[in-house]
Amino acid sequence: MNRFEKLFEILPKRVNSVLITSDVNRRYFTGMKSSAGAVIAFRNKAYLIVDFRYIEKARESVTDTEVIEMKKLYPQILNLLEENSAKNMAVESQTVTVSQLNNMRRHLKNIQIIDTDVLSNAINSLRSVKDGYEISCIKKAQEIAESAFEHILGFIKPDVTERQIAMELDRVMLENGAEGISFDTIALAGENTSMPHGVPSDKKVKNGEFVLMDFGAVYNGYHSDMTRTICVGTLTDEMKKVYDIVLDAQNTAINSARAGMTGQELDNIARSIIADFGYGKFFGHSLGHGVGLEIHENPNASPSNKKILPAGAVVTVEPGIYIAGKFGVRIEDFVILHENGCENLTKCAKNIISL
Repeated sequence: MNRFEKLFEILPKRVNSVLITSDVNRRYFTGMKSSAGAVIAFRNKAYLIVDFRYIEKARESVTDTEVIEMKKLYPQILNLLEENSAKNMAVESQTVTVSQLNNMRRHLKNIQIIDTDVLSNAINSLRSVKDGYEISCIKKAQEIAESAFEHILGFIKPDVTERQIAMELDRVMLENGAEGISFDTIALAGENTSMPHGVPSDKKVKNGEFVLMDFGAVYNGYHSDMTRTICVGTLTDEMKKVYDIVLDAQNTAINSARAGMTGQELDNIARSIIADFGYGKFFGHSLGHGVGLEIHENPNASPSNKKILPAGAVVTVEPGIYIAGKFGVRIEDFVILHENGCENLTKCAKNIISL
C-alpha cells in the first residue's frame, strides 16, 4: 500500500480529493525535493504538477504519481477534479495561507474546499509512524552527526569560541555526507549554557566551564537531533550533581519509553526525577518531540500531550536543567518506539566528558 492509499484509508469517506502544496508534504508523498509544485490525489490516482525546472527530475524519479508539467495551475487542477468526478477537495489547513485559500475558491468555484484540519491531521498521523526507509535515513543522519561529535572533542579547548565550535560541527557534518544541517547549530559555553536555545557568539571557552552542543544532520530529507554537554577542565561538585540528575532522568525515561503510553506520561517520568531533586522549576521545556522530514513534528512528549505515542514514532528524549547566571545541562538522544520498549538511535557515550 503506497502513501496515498494509506492517506485515503484514514480520511473520512466524504473526502473526494486532496491538494498538497507544502514542500515537506509534497516530498513525503512523491519522494522528490522541490521548492514549488502541487500534488492532487484521488482515491485511485495521484498527480504531481511541477514547472519546467523540475519536470525532467520528476519524470525520472517519482513513482505512484503521474507527472504533469505546470502551465496554469488552477485550470489544470480543475480539469483533474472534473475528470475524476470530484465534488470536494481537502487542503492542508496548517500550511495553506489565506491568500492561497482565496485563490483556490476563486478558481474552483464549483468545488467544495474542505479547509478544516482533516487533511493536515491525517498527514501528521501518517508521518508520525516511520517506515523502514525513513528509519534507515534517520540512522544515517545520526551517524553523520555522531562523527562530527567525535571530531569536535579534539577541537574544543580554552579560547575557542562558541561560533567556531558551531561552524566546525557544521563543516564536518557537510563533509561527511549531510544534505544539510537539521537546524542552526547550538554551541554554548559557561553561563550561556543556561539558555536552552541560545545563539552561538564570540564568547571564548574557559577552563571549568560546560559546553553545550545541540545539532543534527539531514540525509535524504530526514533529520537527526542530539545534544551533549561536556566540560573543559574540572567540574565543580554542583556541576557534577546537576549533570548526574539530568542523566538519570534521561536514562530512566528511555528505559521506560514504549508505544502506547501518552506523551504526558513519558514527559512526567523524567520531569518527576528532576523535581524530586528540587530542580523542577529549572526544567522549562517539554521532554521531547518527533523527528523526521522536519526537526519538530508529531508526536510530542510534553506535559500537555495526552495522545498515545504510536509504534514506529521517532521521539527525542532531552531533559535539562538550566540555572540562570550559572550553567545549564541538557542530554538528548532520540528513540524509535516499539510496543515493548524502544531502540535508542543515539550511540555515542553520555558519561560526563571532561577535556
